[in-house]
This record gives sequence, structure tokens and C-alpha cells, in this order.
Amino acid sequence: MNRLVERTINFFKKLKTTEKSTALLQTKADCLAVEMPVSLVYNGISHAVMMCSPEDLEDFALGFSLTEGIIDKPSDIYGIDVVDVCNGIEVQIELSSRKFMALKSHRRNLTGRTGCGICGTEQLNQVYKNFPKLDRTFEFNINLLDDCFSALQKNQILGKQTGATHAAAFFDPSGNMLVIREDVGRHVALDKLLGWYANANKPQGFLLVSSRASYEMVQKTISCGIEILVAISAATNLAVDMAEAHDLTLIGFAREGKGNVYCGKERLILR
Repeated sequence: MNRLVERTINFFKKLKTTEKSTALLQTKADCLAVEMPVSLVYNGISHAVMMCSPEDLEDFALGFSLTEGIIDKPSDIYGIDVVDVCNGIEVQIELSSRKFMALKSHRRNLTGRTGCGICGTEQLNQVYKNFPKLDRTFEFNINLLDDCFSALQKNQILGKQTGATHAAAFFDPSGNMLVIREDVGRHVALDKLLGWYANANKPQGFLLVSSRASYEMVQKTISCGIEILVAISAATNLAVDMAEAHDLTLIGFAREGKGNVYCGKERLILR
């Protein structure tokens, strides 16, 4: 499945003269990110429909299953098949009998807009999930972060082609990028990365995301045991509250040479 399409579009460009500005309508080819419905089907029963970019869907299925609490570990899934269907894609996931019975006991049926992970939650207590506090297993030299930004921008291939996607990247404690995942939805990009993370035996390191640090982005990070989340945009108050409660290092408005450290500065080397 193609992740972008090329279309002919009209665009206008304002040309300035000494007397006045004139907008001219011209034609050019433009690359558009593909966005399509992806249905997550567990043991033959459709559980959620998300609007996604049609790549790395095995990672997405695993990451979504982990961060939603449907499974505890990758081995709870026996198989994943990605199948093209009319107007979309089905990701068919074979769960262990024990996990499938647990899933049926508190069904969640959502049709998400772009990357929305909360829409359709049936009860408020499904939103707030309790996790243990995170361990402190490493420190990160914050002076390396500028190079991490450069690596993120360099490797956002779909984003550079379309300007329409978010990215989530994972870096080791020395600032080396291990993987990047892109999607039209920020939650989906993070789930894709967290699926990779689980299959890679949870290497030590931190997350850098191209979006804001919302409550659910923080919750997904904590649920997988990752200790540092760096976001290019803002954090919400609920995200900061949850990060503080679970000892997550949370950085927002991260740009070259600066950023807001909301909590968890103990993991950061500032010299």
C-alpha cells in the first residue's frame, strides 16, 4: 500500500510589483499523505477503527495492544495479518484465549478521528490507568539533544514529502537514533514506535516526538516503562501531573538549545 499519492493541484502565489501585489493561479504536482481507516480485529471481532498511514501496521497493532492494556507482553499475540479490504485495511490479531476473554469483559468500540485514542471510551475509569513509578536506570546529557533534533528532521521522510505527518523517534542514552515511525496521527506514530520497542526487547533510551505531550502520549510512554519523553510542542497540565506522579522525565517546547523541563530533571546532565 502506497503511503503517499501525487496529485495535480492549483496554487496561488502573490507577486509584488512596485505598484501593487497580484496573486497568480498556477498548477503543480503535490504529494499527499495517505490517510485511511485501519480496523483492529481481535480473534475475528472488530475492536477499534483508527485513521492511519498504511505502513508499519504490525508495529501499530502490537503497540496499541500494549498501551491499551489488551496484552501484557508480545507473546500474548500469536499472530498478526494485515489484509486489504474495501476502503481500508484490517489488521487481524490472534490473541491468547485468556487475553481475549479479558478483552470481551470490558469491550471498547471506538471509531477514531486522526490518531484519537480517547474518543469512544465507554467509562471514565477506562481513561485513568494506574502504573507503577518508573525506575531511574540512566542519565541523559541534555547537550546532546540538538543533534537528536537534527536526526529527527533528517529522517522524517514522509513528513518532508507531505508536511502532514507526525513522528516518534527512539534514541539511546548516547543520543543515537535507533528508529523512527511516522503517521498522520501522533498517537498512532507513538504506538507504532512502542510496538517496535517491545519487539526490540525494550532497549534503554528515550522518546522524541514531533507533537505536543498530551495526557495520553505520557500514559503510553509510562505504560511501556520508558523514562524520558521529549516533545517539540507543549505539554498539558494533566500530562505533567501524570508524569510527576509516575516519575517520568517530561520535556516540552524542546527546540535547538532550549526546552521546558516539567519534571524529572534528576535524569538530566546539564553540564
